[in-house]
Amino acid sequence: MELALSGNALRSFNRSITCLARVGTELVLQASPSKLELHTLNSSRTAYETISFKPDFFDVYSLSSSSIIQCSVLLKSVCSILRTPVASIDRLSALLPSPDSPKLQWSLHCLNGVRKMYWISCNVEPEIQQLSLDRWRFPSNLVVRPRDLARLLANFQSSLQEITVIATEPLCVLPDDGGDIGGKAVELRSYIDPTKDNSDSALHTQLWIDPAEEFLQYTHVGDPVDVTFGVKELKAFLSFCEGCEVDIHLFFDKAGEPILMAPRFGFDDGSNSDFDATLVLATMLVSQLHEVNTADHPSVAQGPQSQRAKAANASTVEHPSDHTKIWSDLSGSAARSSESTRERQAQMERNPSFSMQNGIQRTNAMNVSPPAQQNAPIQQPMETDHANEPQDRAAANVNSYSQHHLSNWVGAGDNEEEEDEDEMYVQSTPHYDD
Repeated sequence: MELALSGNALRSFNRSITCLARVGTELVLQASPSKLELHTLNSSRTAYETISFKPDFFDVYSLSSSSIIQCSVLLKSVCSILRTPVASIDRLSALLPSPDSPKLQWSLHCLNGVRKMYWISCNVEPEIQQLSLDRWRFPSNLVVRPRDLARLLANFQSSLQEITVIATEPLCVLPDDGGDIGGKAVELRSYIDPTKDNSDSALHTQLWIDPAEEFLQYTHVGDPVDVTFGVKELKAFLSFCEGCEVDIHLFFDKAGEPILMAPRFGFDDGSNSDFDATLVLATMLVSQLHEVNTADHPSVAQGPQSQRAKAANASTVEHPSDHTKIWSDLSGSAARSSESTRERQAQMERNPSFSMQNGIQRTNAMNVSPPAQQNAPIQQPMETDHANEPQDRAAANVNSYSQHHLSNWVGAGDNEEEEDEDEMYVQSTPHYDD
């Protein structure tokens, strides 16, 4: 097998290798008379990507036999070859002397006359797998521009690992008067794994999207469906399509079924293009439509009537967009502040005179008592028992680190009253008549 490429084809080939390296670690090359295919599969077997090039894509493409020739190399090694800036490369060529050759030869011809030669060892026992999946069998699909999808994903936390896409039928989501999510048939929601330690402090974000405003094409008929998949592979494919100046076509079915992504070449089906790409991602088996907190998170999974009733109680930004609605919540801080406010209100309802007593005590502490008459006997201060006070304070300090529990605020007013009663005080001097 021998191939060579230059110019725009070299730039597209470089973007393909970069995208494949962000998905898997091993590169499988399969050469046939009709096309050259590049495959990769990640270690957890949840992401599979293939990019194919037609013979017209290359300056030179020749095979020694009509049979399929395949080999496997590490993507890390191929990326090390392409560290040389593409703008300084005139031509790139690859040569596999025989189907059983242990090494794949790469040659870089630079514009300054330098020629670089690399030999990459082929894997002895490559794991070559092919995925045959018809993209047109999926009932739901959408087409979006890469820059629009990048703008939508910019609203989510950069460390987000999974994202959930919820699709509903546009005719079933009626625009409500003054609502925030009416008429928006697609929802993007951040998925936080509840088993992880940082799930309580992660940022939860939801976007309600109007397909007519954000997507070039949207097709979904029937009940609402959702798919949860990895964000890392999605961003890698987004960068690839943006560099190739093509749109992204997403095909999906329901939770547990794979989601397929492919480039959309304008209004063409891609038959006239000299390359094609397919990214298949596994989705979570458990649907997220039935795990939404109906009190705080409005869901598009239910009917239009219930959705319109809950739209008024949905948590949204103060100044939402005219098209895409965004909702974010930082777990932990919001729960802490709201819970502490509720507990203080409950405390005031149980003891209405608590705030008034505190204000009077603070005022008396600031007032200066009148001077006592001369030669008047002053009564000694009363002795109080403070033996139990350190224990009470120690017990209070033990539970002071957590404010989530409801019992931390119960009886707070009573403790302050007891401490004020135990403090030393000086009785006023009685009036003395000669």
